Amino acid sequence: MRSVVGTVLRAPVAARTWREVGYAVTGTVLAVPTFAIALLGLVFSALSLLTIGLPLLTGVLVLARLTVRYFRGPARLFLGWSWPNPPPVRRRGPGPVRWARAVLTDVSGWKALAYCFARLPLMAAAAYLGGVLIAGGLLGITYPVWMHRFPQDPPWGGPWGLAVQGLAALLVFPWYFRLIVWLDRGLVGALLEPGPERARIAALEANRAALRADAAALLRRVERDLHDGTQARLVALGVALSRIERRAGEPELRAMVAQARGTVVEALTELRDIVRGIHPPALDAGLSTAIETLAARSAVPVDVHVDLPLRPSPEMESALYFSAAELLTNVAKHAGASRIRLDLRALGGALRLTVTDDGRGGAKPGSTGTGLAGLVRRAESLDGALRVDSPSGGPTTITVEMPCE
Repeated sequence: MRSVVGTVLRAPVAARTWREVGYAVTGTVLAVPTFAIALLGLVFSALSLLTIGLPLLTGVLVLARLTVRYFRGPARLFLGWSWPNPPPVRRRGPGPVRWARAVLTDVSGWKALAYCFARLPLMAAAAYLGGVLIAGGLLGITYPVWMHRFPQDPPWGGPWGLAVQGLAALLVFPWYFRLIVWLDRGLVGALLEPGPERARIAALEANRAALRADAAALLRRVERDLHDGTQARLVALGVALSRIERRAGEPELRAMVAQARGTVVEALTELRDIVRGIHPPALDAGLSTAIETLAARSAVPVDVHVDLPLRPSPEMESALYFSAAELLTNVAKHAGASRIRLDLRALGGALRLTVTDDGRGGAKPGSTGTGLAGLVRRAESLDGALRVDSPSGGPTTITVEMPCE
C-alpha cells in the first residue's frame, strides 16, 4: 500500500511522465501533416470511383508507408519504442501499372493511412486535456499563495478547496498521459507494426536476397580461382609438354607427349568455357560494355542502345547478360533474321531488356530448343518476368524485366 501511494505521489515529477508529455506534445505537432495526408486519402478514394483519383491515391499510400519511419523517430527518442519498417510492396511483375496495383492492394499502406487519421485526435486530446490538468493543477495548488491579489473567494470550497482540487489534478495528469500513450501503443501495434506472417515473409525475402548475393559472390570467387589457379597451371603444363616434345628423340615418345599436350589444350578450352559461363570477363567493365561485346560477336548485326544511370547489382548484371546472350543466340539459330535491335534501360523502377528481330516469328516460351523456358525461370527467380510478342511472319520482340534493387 505504501509503495502504491509513493508511486502516485512521485508520478508528477517522474522522468517517465515528462517524457510522455513531450511525446504527446511533439506528436500533436507532427500529426498535423500526416492527418492532411489521411484527408487526401479519403478524397482520392472517393475520386477513384471515377478512376481519376487512382494515381493520386497511389501516391498518398506511398507517403503513408513512409510515415512509419516518421512516427518512429519521436517514439524512439522519448519512449524508447521501435518497430520495423513495413515489408516492401510485393508486385506481380515489373512495370508501373503492376507497381501501382500492388500499392493499392497493399494492406500496410492502408493501415498506415488509418493511423495517420487516428493519431491527431488522440494526441490533440492528450495535449489539450493534459495541459488543462497541469495548468489548472498548478494554479489551484498555488492559489492560497497569491489569493491576496484576488480577494473574492473562489467557488468549490474556498481557496483551500481549490488547492485540494489542484493537487488532485496534478496527481491525475500523469495517469491520463499514460492512458493516452497506452492507447497509442495499441494503435501502433495494430496498424504500423507488421504482423507475424508479414514479418516472416519479409525475413524470407531478405534471406533470399542475401543468398542470391552470396551465390553471386561465391561464383565470382570460383571464377577467380579457376582463372588464376587451375587455368594458369594448365597453361604451364602445356608449355612444359611442348618443350618435352621438342626434345624427345624417339618418335613414339614424341607422339605420346603430343597427345598429352592436345589433351591439356582441350581441357584448357573447356575450362575457359566454364569460366565464361560462371562470370564473363566482359562484366568486369560493366554491363554496358559486356552487352556491346556480345553484340559485336553476334552472327547477326545488332543495333545496341543501353541507358543505365546506375550500375545494377552483380546478380542482376549476370542475369541480364546471360539473358541477352541467349536471346541473341536464339535469333541467330532460329529466327532467320537480318537485323536485331537490343535495348537495355532502367524504366519505372525496373531494368528492361528488349530484343527485337525481323525474322520469321512464331517464337513461344515453351518452344523446344530455344531456351526461352530457362529464361522465364531465370527472370522469375529475381521477381521479374519475360514477355514474348512473336506473330507468325515476324517481327519478334522479347522483353525481360527485372526489378531494380
